[in-house]
Formats: sequence, structure tokens, C-alpha cells
Amino acid sequence: MNELKLIEQRKVLGKEFRIYGDFENPLFVAVDVAEWIEHSNTTEMLKGIDDDEKLTSIILRAGQRRAVAMLTEDGLYEVLMQSRKPIAKEFKREVKQILKTIRKHGLYAKEELLDNPDIAIAAFKALKEEREARKALEVENNAMKPKALFADAVSASHTSILIGELAKLIKQNGIDIGQKRLFEWLREQGFLMKSGSSKNMPTQRSMEQGLFEIKESSYINSEGVTVVTKTTKVTGKGQIYFTNKFLCK
Repeated sequence: MNELKLIEQRKVLGKEFRIYGDFENPLFVAVDVAEWIEHSNTTEMLKGIDDDEKLTSIILRAGQRRAVAMLTEDGLYEVLMQSRKPIAKEFKREVKQILKTIRKHGLYAKEELLDNPDIAIAAFKALKEEREARKALEVENNAMKPKALFADAVSASHTSILIGELAKLIKQNGIDIGQKRLFEWLREQGFLMKSGSSKNMPTQRSMEQGLFEIKESSYINSEGVTVVTKTTKVTGKGQIYFTNKFLCK
């Protein structure tokens, strides 16, 4: 799933206001909207909204990729219309004005700003500085992104998991891969042994990197012989490493 781009952010009526996607088909974070109208239960708020007016998308929030519930423009207006809070009506008016102005002028500016060149120049200078700062922050976020990506999949874990579970974890983050293909990829990339009795056991390199561990267990078979089995498991460090490796492809 592709990450939605933040295209507008400002304070509206003292609340954080963000627009994602594009200005023709803007999307709004449902949790933000619930906060605007002081609704304590976002899930409950969304129940009264048609399926074509809400969706789940990936956004970058606090440096992490997150799957969040979003509202379309129609969905937003529907939520605001259903709310009995006085601020909902004010928000609806403000949002409509912001989108109308942006669609007309390519940016949001009140009429007095557009009518006064001196104020406009100062405002555009501030806007330029803000966008340069935002661009610098975006570069910084991109540099940090590989470390942050995995946080959306699972917290850095001290618990080792099976390779099949790792495949599910990666798939949850939008990468189409199953257990069989992941095993093949790990062998091709030199993380697992390719053949013989050690097939699918970690290579020396991957063990030294701390990406895998080998769990041994034993049982007594029908002939009374103790059989020792070995299972390759992915460490917490390995989970972070491989998930980020696929997400950054």
C-alpha cells in the first residue's frame, strides 16, 4: 500500500488540520476529525459513514508509517453534519473555505492577504521559509525512514519468530510474499544454507549478524531413540532487518 502524502497542515480553530492525497480528492485522518468535534470514539463515529466515504491508508506520522482510518471530503462533511457540537459547523465552514481558496489560487490565503501586496509578500516569504524547513525535515525523515518503517509492523521484539511468521509480517506491510518465496530469497541472498542436511539453517554470516538463532528440541521416537531437531528462528534484530529490507526495495 502506497504512503499518502501530506499536502497541507495548519491550525484551524485551535486544532491541528491536515490534508492528505491531493486537493481534488482530499483525505482527512478520522482520529483528527474526532478530536476536532470532541468525539471520544472514532470507531463509533465512522459507523454512520458510508463505505465509499471512508478508507484505510498508510501515512507517515511521528516518523512512522501507520495504517489509519481516513475520510473523504464527503465523509468529512457527513461526520460534521451528524455532530451536535457547535464547533462542527464552524469547522465545516472553515474547511470549505480553505479547499475553495486552494482550488482557486493554488494555496490558502484569506481575501485581505490577497488584496494587500505588502502583507502578501511577507506571508509568501514566511511560506517559503516554512516549505524549506518542511523539505529539510522530509529529507531527515527519509534518512531515518528505514529505522522507523518497522515500527508500523511490530515493536522491536526480543521474541524470535519462525520464518513463516516473518513472511506474514512483511505481507501485512504491503509486500506480496509468502513463506516459500521468503525461504527461497533467504537462500539466494546467502542468509540460509542452500542444500544438504543443513538446508534452511542460518549461514555463519547471518548468525554473526545476529539475524537468526537455532532452537533445538528433542523427542523420543517409536523406536525409543532420542531425536534432536533444529529450527531456524528470526531474532528481533532479524525481524527489523528483513522487514526494512523489503519495505525499502
